[in-house]
Amino acid sequence: MGPEHRELPMLHPEAGPGVRRPARERADAARNRMRVLKAAERLFTTKDARHVTMDEIAKEAGVGRATLYRRYPDPASIAIALLDEHERQLQGHILTGPPPLGPGTAPAGRLAAFYVAMIDLLERHLHLVLGAETGGARLRTGAYGFWRTHVRMLLAEAGVPEPESVVDALLAPLAPEVYQFQRRTLGLSQQQITESLVWLAHRTASG
Repeated sequence: MGPEHRELPMLHPEAGPGVRRPARERADAARNRMRVLKAAERLFTTKDARHVTMDEIAKEAGVGRATLYRRYPDPASIAIALLDEHERQLQGHILTGPPPLGPGTAPAGRLAAFYVAMIDLLERHLHLVLGAETGGARLRTGAYGFWRTHVRMLLAEAGVPEPESVVDALLAPLAPEVYQFQRRTLGLSQQQITESLVWLAHRTASG
């Protein structure tokens, strides 16, 4: 396994701080977990995840408040659990998948492919990202640490001066609030946003 694999941090696991998941689940606990996640997913697709309450999730899932709070302290932790699998899949493609997203392509091409993949994730799962990774909380997630390390390494490989001071500016367009504003307020299409970021990637990392 190469240096890239060793240096990249893991994404936020469902069993991270504040989210209690036993190592071996009983069958009834596993069923309740799936009911909660599916109920939350339904609610998050019809209402801003930041405004969904634990009471609403418990009612939609048909479980008691105690059952819900035993595993999840708040709606954000549930959104994280749902989002985690999607981000882990993308992590795997970046680490070991085929180019241009995976290794084997020049930094500009990999950065462009990263933008394409991230915009696709935002388009499909914005309701989850808004509930899990907004504002300053986004910067503290394991997922952000992974994206940051990946992009910083591409910038360093491309010879960009001071990549540490540039990387967060390049990740800023991927903030869910920014994407929501561009899509719903400005009326930009997914393709328009993607093409602009691909242009930015090539301008920044082409050497």
